Amino acid sequence: MNFATNHSDYFLMIEDGVKCAPGFVTQIATILSAWEYKPYVTLEFSQLGFTGKLFRTRDLPRFVHFLLLFYQEMPCDYLLSHFLDLLMQKKPIQFFPSLFQHRGNYSSFKGKFNSLKGKDLEENDIGSPSNPAASIYTSLQVAKGSVLMNAYSLDENFFYTKEAKVGSHLTVVLDKPAKVIQVQVLTGSGLKEENQLKEGQVELGFDSSNRSNDCDDYILLGFLVNGILNKQVLSEESGKKVKCVRLLVTATAPSGIVVRHINLW
Repeated sequence: MNFATNHSDYFLMIEDGVKCAPGFVTQIATILSAWEYKPYVTLEFSQLGFTGKLFRTRDLPRFVHFLLLFYQEMPCDYLLSHFLDLLMQKKPIQFFPSLFQHRGNYSSFKGKFNSLKGKDLEENDIGSPSNPAASIYTSLQVAKGSVLMNAYSLDENFFYTKEAKVGSHLTVVLDKPAKVIQVQVLTGSGLKEENQLKEGQVELGFDSSNRSNDCDDYILLGFLVNGILNKQVLSEESGKKVKCVRLLVTATAPSGIVVRHINLW
């Protein structure tokens, strides 16, 4: 940790006996963009021990000195909780699902075994989307014969717009805010790479003022790649539930756009 102090803006502890979730770097980078100006000492991307703990490197020198003073008294992950208390971070800021899974049964403590598993790491197919009851609002022009709600339906229908100007949006507003664990957005005709939204991003919205058709706070979930986004949602342990999922056009499309599915788990 002392060596890393002057080499980067952030430091992430990953031990050698772990399996990493696909795309973990991108997912963490997205979280960091939302937390850039918020106060914290450590962000936790795993519940296990010292794995998946992220620091601003400017905080490392103090933590290094703290570890050197007390490492013979208790394990480093225990010391971390005391360090957080001293710097007034009252509770862990944990994101779910975990991005790191412990592998094997051997502990770093001589003669002990460690069979702990990160219970929230998603390794398997999580099944079909649920798409809870919601309304949809858009600034896109609805093409004649197209139905806006088709963008959120779980059948084979789709939504079509003849033009998609930069700044336009399609926003799903849930009737009841919910814990969303994965979001999938599919644009284009499917069989051919036609009518895709090439330049767009997906945002999650939260609402504290009970707005009926929008949210008052959005964070970036990710960017469309080849017209598609399929991403797990990392949520902190605050019980904060998602109310809105917004597809935002970031560059004017040269032709019409098909939104096949916005799927939520």
